[in-house]
Amino acid sequence: MDTTLRDPLVGQLLDGRYRIDARIAVGGMATVYRALDTRLDRVLALKVMHPELAADATFVERFIREAKSAARLDHANVVGVFDQGADGAYVYLAMEYVAGCTLRDVLRDRGALQPRAALDILDSVLAALGAAHRAGFVHRDMKPENVLIGDDGRVKVADFGLVRAVGSTTNTTGTVLGTVSYLAPEQIEHGTADTRTDVYACGVVLYEMLTGGKPHTGDTPAQVLYRHLNTDVPAPSAAVPGLALELDELVAAATARNPDVRPYDAVALLARSREARAALDDAQLDLVPPKARPAEEPQDTPPADDTADDTRTTVIPRPSATSRLAVVSPAEAPAAPEPTPTRPPAPRPTALRGRGPLVAVLAVLLLLGVGSGVWYINSGQFTRVPSVLGRTEAEAMKRLTDAGLDVAATERAFSDVYARGTVMATDPAPGSRIRGNGSVRLTLSRGPEIVKVPNLKRKPLAEAKKLLARDGLVPGVISRAFSQDIPQGAVIRTDPEPGTERRPDSAVALVVSRGVPIDVPDVTGEAVADATATLKEAGLKVRVAPERVHAPQAAGAVAAQSLARGSRAAQGDPIVLTVSKGPRMVAVPDVTGKELEAARTALEGAGFQVKVEREFPFLGKTVKSQSATGTAPEGSTVTLTIKGL
Repeated sequence: MDTTLRDPLVGQLLDGRYRIDARIAVGGMATVYRALDTRLDRVLALKVMHPELAADATFVERFIREAKSAARLDHANVVGVFDQGADGAYVYLAMEYVAGCTLRDVLRDRGALQPRAALDILDSVLAALGAAHRAGFVHRDMKPENVLIGDDGRVKVADFGLVRAVGSTTNTTGTVLGTVSYLAPEQIEHGTADTRTDVYACGVVLYEMLTGGKPHTGDTPAQVLYRHLNTDVPAPSAAVPGLALELDELVAAATARNPDVRPYDAVALLARSREARAALDDAQLDLVPPKARPAEEPQDTPPADDTADDTRTTVIPRPSATSRLAVVSPAEAPAAPEPTPTRPPAPRPTALRGRGPLVAVLAVLLLLGVGSGVWYINSGQFTRVPSVLGRTEAEAMKRLTDAGLDVAATERAFSDVYARGTVMATDPAPGSRIRGNGSVRLTLSRGPEIVKVPNLKRKPLAEAKKLLARDGLVPGVISRAFSQDIPQGAVIRTDPEPGTERRPDSAVALVVSRGVPIDVPDVTGEAVADATATLKEAGLKVRVAPERVHAPQAAGAVAAQSLARGSRAAQGDPIVLTVSKGPRMVAVPDVTGKELEAARTALEGAGFQVKVEREFPFLGKTVKSQSATGTAPEGSTVTLTIKGL
């Protein structure tokens, strides 16, 4: 194909507002352009669906869902969506323009990355996905092509076109939408996707960054899918000698074939990633993989993909529930049947010579009859299900009836895309062939699924967490505060308040009671036994530090306490007592005969307190005598007597 042909949209003004300046990238469902918003005079990226897909309501729905989902994610590492609309056959999204390249470009140029760079990129990606997961969304198509790296080094996640609400139905047609190299086993086998499928894809991306290659390869997508289902992702250290064990464990945790073993969401994986980084030294973080190339080293030709066009988002047939032979091992693939030799045509009978016109008419009639029969068998007895998505129940039933179809039943389900009371799905799907007297099942939208925050006041924290999970919510930040009437360990209040409506999987912050506050008494200077009894009686848990220190207090008395006098503590809070081994004895400077200020400086410098007494008529400045000589306890007071004149 001649890729130098001019794109017909370049130079055009879309929707009377967006001037398209250049094509940036072409994907499986859309083309991305750099454009200028002529109203606001800003450069942005315009994602335009391929016109042949714009007639499919399912793909249009996906575009609208991407706009709404990404617009709700206000995060520094998520590409922002500004606008969504249509101009004739062109359906578009107006998005933030990130000047730079994709992670795929970086891997193509660099081959593989040092662990430090790979973890930097991974952490930014997980921060973006963590925001999506905590907002109730799953990306479902994480891959290097959807990770943008700006010229300023910022990392952003793009393409939420396959995003779904957590817990919503992800597949009803026996197909999987995604990119074969990054699909989790449960996506392939069951068509299900939740936060853990994004975690799996991130694990594959991390493996690819560390090693420069994909963990599962094959000549066909089917072979790649088979390996995802039946083979663990290998340890990256097998391809990168000397790679830290912590990175092997991080990849293994993220790409576990059993989703229950993986970190629950991107936030949990981000915590694991930071733990792994903290355990590595500089040499391990800066290890250069064998496939790594210097940044300035050009590559004459891009490396061949591991599978044919496996970086594009595609619709992939899913194995049926009764058989997994649809995805077979390369060794099990059946051989193609050999072609049957074509027999030479029999000679035309001479008896028909001279009856040419009659034979021709009969042949035409025969062809028409056979053709009509074949058409009826293959198409004539079938009707294509018209698209009624987004229509009211009455409108959908009329359109189906006009097409000669019946409505078998009507169900209802939650939807973030379709308005309440409109059709959100049909079975069979729009465009499917169905016999002329067949029936179509409608699913009507109940609108966005909303849950109310339960009243958790006075509930123990463990019980409160269970009640949140029962109602489809998750505990958010847990803080603690004193309370005069709420028992220790029970919930004082929630944010948002009880009865507030929220979407499923929204976080609810909890304030938990520390109980009635305790005013900490001062026990410094007391014997350890007496101090311990006093503190325990107040409700504190006492621990005596094993080390003893020099202090003004007598040996064996309490020199210091970890909670200061008058501070507030909760029942059972720990307090640590430090025991004195007596004051340190230090030499007392002889300041007799010196001026008062010089004497004060010498004594205070040695660690003593100074007290001054003057003789009548109180006009002198010279030290007549001092109360201590030789050695004295550090910090004790030395009294100076000043001559009268």
